[in-house]
Amino acid sequence: MFTPKYPAPDTAPTRTAHLIPMPTGDAHAPACGCHHSPVAPAAPAPAPVSRPAVQLTPGSLIVAAAGGTAVVLVVGAVLVSMLLAVAITGVSVAICAVVLRSLLNSQNNQR
Repeated sequence: MFTPKYPAPDTAPTRTAHLIPMPTGDAHAPACGCHHSPVAPAAPAPAPVSRPAVQLTPGSLIVAAAGGTAVVLVVGAVLVSMLLAVAITGVSVAICAVVLRSLLNSQNNQR
């Protein structure tokens, strides 16, 4: 029951020959009857000159600072509003609890 059960090993024969013969050399006939020598591969393109990834100009620095400030202000306003909503909810629940307690106490005192 607790011994592992392994699947049977694969007994399919392996193929060593390709079904489609692989082309060797130039498979196309030349367009003309003259004999051309093979074309040498083109030289690799020169590496681009290394530059800094980001080029900051004074204008783009001002835009980046203004954008960062705007993001901080918006996120701060959202967080403060969420905190305010939680605080208002807590105060209203506390007021409801005091009112209910007062009503229940007044009913017990009248009997």
